[in-house]
Order: sequence, then C-alpha cells, then structure tokens
Amino acid sequence: MDRFAALMGSISKDLFHLQVPWEEKVIRAAVVYAFLLLALRLFGRRELGQFTAFDLVVLLTLSNILQNAMIGNDSSLLGGLVGATVLLTANLGLAYAVFRSRAFQRFFTGEPRILVRDGVVQKQALAAQRLTEQDLLAAVHNQGLEDFSRVHLAISEPNGTISVIPKHEG
Repeated sequence: MDRFAALMGSISKDLFHLQVPWEEKVIRAAVVYAFLLLALRLFGRRELGQFTAFDLVVLLTLSNILQNAMIGNDSSLLGGLVGATVLLTANLGLAYAVFRSRAFQRFFTGEPRILVRDGVVQKQALAAQRLTEQDLLAAVHNQGLEDFSRVHLAISEPNGTISVIPKHEG
C-alpha cells in the first residue's frame, strides 16, 4: 500500500506541480501568441489561405519550435493547461477587439486587395500578397474560368481566400 501511495504522490506531483511560476507561464504564452500574430501578419496571407506543402511544413515546425519557448522547462499537465488557457483567452480578447474596432480589424486581418481588374493582373498587388500568377490562375480555374481575360475582379480576401468575379457575357 505504501508503494501505491508513493506512486500516486509522484504522479500527482508530475501532473499538478508547476515547475516554473505561473506568472512566467502567462508571460511566455502571451509573448509567443503576440509573436505569432505579428509574424503571420508580416509574412502575408498565403500562410492562411493558400497552403502549399512547404507552408504546412513551416507552420508545423514553427509550432514545435515555439512550444519550448512557451512552456519552458515545465512539462506538467497544469503548466500545459495554464499555457493553453492564456492562448485561448488572448485569442478571445483579440477576436472581441477586432469585432469592436475597425482599426483593430484592419491591422490584424488586413484589407482586401484587387489582384485582377477587367482581365488585367495587378502585378504589384500580387507581389504584395506573395502570390505567383500560377497561384492566381489556379483560383481562376477553380471558378471554371480558363484565363484572366474572363475575370472582372479577383480579390485577395483578408482570410487568405481569393474571390473571383467573372465578366458578364453579353
């Protein structure tokens, strides 16, 4: 029975004893969250809406690298729950701020950008979105159009998708 009690004590300590102060956990999680928001905003919408295999590898590797920065030397269950709670709370707060403020919305989600206007590719806007003409052509093909000449507008939306409005035939 003593062995069982010792085992349960050890498990309890490993699960619920924070190995670093909870305040450090909160700061680490908040800083990693802010860094990721800024980095994804700076590196463009491609990461969010136009995934390639390369983008997926980068995001998976990034999450693994930043995990250690967020949790530090603490691998306890309680430490993980504190970090997750901070991330979810920060995300909820940001979503609320974006909902309430147009300025926050523009800063964090960006503005739509016109990529094609009346069949003419807007090369500067395409470069700003870090998209190739092939990426754009794939979005046009997804709408059943053969080429840019049939496009009235193609818009890079803040969520990373590309909306295509065909020209009216007639």
